[in-house]
This record gives sequence, structure tokens and C-alpha cells, in this order.
Amino acid sequence: MKQNLLDFDAAGLTAWFAGMGEKPFRAKQVLRWLHQFGEDDFERMSDVAKSLRARLAEISEVRLPQVLRDSTAADGTRKWLLDVGNGNAVECVFIPEENRGTLCISTQAGCALECAFCSTGRQGFNRNLTTGEIIGQLWWAKKTLGDFRDSGCGQAPRRIAETDFSTDRIISNVVLMGMGEPLANFENVAAALHLMLDDNAYGLSRRRVTVSTSGILPGMDRLRDECPVALAVSLHAPNDALRDRLVPINRKYPLAELMATCRRYLDKAARDFITFEYVMLDDVNDSEEHARELVRLVRDVPCKFNLIPFNPFQDSGFKRSPSLRVRRFAEILMQAHIVTTTRKTRGEDIDAACGQLAGQVRDRTQRRVKRTITIAETTS
Repeated sequence: MKQNLLDFDAAGLTAWFAGMGEKPFRAKQVLRWLHQFGEDDFERMSDVAKSLRARLAEISEVRLPQVLRDSTAADGTRKWLLDVGNGNAVECVFIPEENRGTLCISTQAGCALECAFCSTGRQGFNRNLTTGEIIGQLWWAKKTLGDFRDSGCGQAPRRIAETDFSTDRIISNVVLMGMGEPLANFENVAAALHLMLDDNAYGLSRRRVTVSTSGILPGMDRLRDECPVALAVSLHAPNDALRDRLVPINRKYPLAELMATCRRYLDKAARDFITFEYVMLDDVNDSEEHARELVRLVRDVPCKFNLIPFNPFQDSGFKRSPSLRVRRFAEILMQAHIVTTTRKTRGEDIDAACGQLAGQVRDRTQRRVKRTITIAETTS
């Protein structure tokens, strides 16, 4: 099988070219063509030596996940279902807003953490996505939305820092909040993050790239040291007894340890606060006392809260908290001088809202009977 060049960050591509006897600048040239221009035809990489272009075509390729379904919600949210092979498909969501465009990316086919309120967790787990499958979601979205730079007359690309087009981006923010737990796929996620931040690739600011985790503490420490982008933590409960039930990884990494790890992360973080995600579940975690418990829990962690109205899915067993209760919950947090927002539900009519992503997963775990959810392919 040919080498997929999307599997390499800058360091990996440089090493691969060195193995071919090529100079490091060749890797930089190809990196720019792939990730600034979205070019997948080696012959069009005009500043690359013709002999090298021919060799690349023989031994390598730009292999992307194939689109099975492309859905657009009434509010403009767009969701792609992407085939990643062997009966697995993942979902990727673009959320357009007035002052930014956010792409939500998946990192695993399924998820092994089995959070009680999450549609992805109900499907089980098959495998980690490769770096190419992760960055391929950003590549595909930019290509589809017309967000790559125009190569124009075969001109060679330059470093993003040398240009002034960042304000014209359609995709301005990337969040690793799709299917899967990013920090359980650390190596491939880190390589994809390096590409997102690289000025010779996507050139995003660390503040505009967010990794969301359920609380894999060793992974949080590694991310702090290797690629400290913005961090969101799926909290969802103010005490261990409740979080053990809603977010089972808490049994391994309880709240006291999680809070300490959050404080350590801020030593090198892209932002000076942690974002805590908190899904609002009717009569489960949404009482005034729960809010007061949260205030006590995070008193030593600079943070903001993002309250998420629960987005229902079949047989979830949960209901969305009433809006008045969500408002009162937010008031208690804000009275404690904690910045608090309530997420506006986007893409609910195409199951693209938070917690609804499911895709298709051939479950390899033993916690339930294996099953495959049938999906229809896109028809033209």
C-alpha cells in the first residue's frame, strides 16, 4: 500500500523524505501544497522537482476518508459522515457563526469510555483514527467549503505567517469534541495538532484549537508538555458518586486528582482558564445544590463553565433540564464570579448537536452484543 502523506506532521514528513535521500526543504514544500492549498495531485506541485513528483506518485498518495452522507441543518450546521473502512464511519460537524466558523472533529471510531448520556458511547469502540483520518476531516471540510488558498497560476505557497489572509478563514476554530476520547489516541492526535498549528500547514493559533477530554490525567499532562492547546474538560457532575455513574472514567481518575491536573495544565496552557463542559440532565445533576457543589469544587481552578442542554437520542434514559432551571443554575455559578455560558443547540435536526454524534461503529468491546447501525449512502 502506498504511504498516505496525510499521516505525517512536519517532523514525520521530513524524516520520511530523509529516508528517500531528499533535503528537508522538500518536505516543507510538499507540506504547504497539501495543507495550505489542499492539493492532492503531485503533478500540480509546481516548485517540486519533476523527478520527485513522479517518484511521489509511485510510492505515496493523499488518502482521505470518503464521504457517505452530507447533511445541512436549518441553522446552517453541516455534518459529514465519513467512511474510515471495515464498516466504520465517523462524523464531522461544521458550525457557522457570525464571527467564527468551528469544525468539530472525531478522533476514534466509537468510544470506550461509555459516558451515560453520550450517543457515541452507546455504540462501543472499534479503533483509533490515524493522523491522516483526523487531519483528513479538516482537509475535507476546507476543500468542500472553499477554505483553501487559491494556488493561482502554479505559484508556490508561502508560510502562512508571511501572508495576511487569516481573517478570511471560513474555518477559524477547530475542536476535538467529536466521536471518541482524543487523549486515548494521543500519538495520532498530537501529530494532527502539530499540523493544525504549523505555519507551513493550517497555521491556527493554539487559542483556536481545543481538545476536549473526559479526564485522562496522564494524557492531560502529556498534552501540557507537548502541545498545550486550549483545554475543555467534560465534567458533568460536582461529586464523585454522581460522576462515577455519568462519566465512568472518574472511577480511575477521581475529581480531586482531576482538579489538580487542571491546575498543572494552566502552567503552559494557551488560555488562562479551563473550560468545563456540563450537560444539563433533568433531575440528575441540575439542582441548586449541585451548582453550589460545583462552586466549591472548582474554587482553586481558574475556569469557565459551558452549560449544555441535553440533546436527546433514542433510548438515552435522560431528559433535558427545563430552561428556567438551567438559568438558575447559571446564576449561582455567575454569582460566584465564574464565567458561565449556556450553549445554543445547533444542528439538532440532523443529529449534529453535542452528544448526538454516532456514525457507524463495529463494536470490538465485550460490554454488549456486537452490532452495526445501517446507514444510507449519499445519493446524487
